[in-house]
Amino acid sequence: MTAQHLLQGLGWQPGHRLDIQPHRGVLVIASANDGRHGVGSRGQLPLPASARRMCRIESGQPVLLAALVAHDLIVVHSISAVARLLADLHAEVAGGDHVC
Repeated sequence: MTAQHLLQGLGWQPGHRLDIQPHRGVLVIASANDGRHGVGSRGQLPLPASARRMCRIESGQPVLLAALVAHDLIVVHSISAVARLLADLHAEVAGGDHVC
């Protein structure tokens, strides 16, 4: 998976060491001097199969990447998690007072 714009925003270059952990249904990718993973030579982010399985991300499935620059993190959301979040928001909007 390539995420060059996010990587540039975070200042992560090829070889940058990473820690990848599942957390509440998403994958959290953080800088780690002693990280087991690294940014690929063409800006690929590794998504280990074991971590993907824990977050129900199928191989080849589209994902949503979000950079949290202030925290030096990338969060990987499965498409099904995004759909659930949007469904909850839409249900709330449909039954709420529509004030922004």
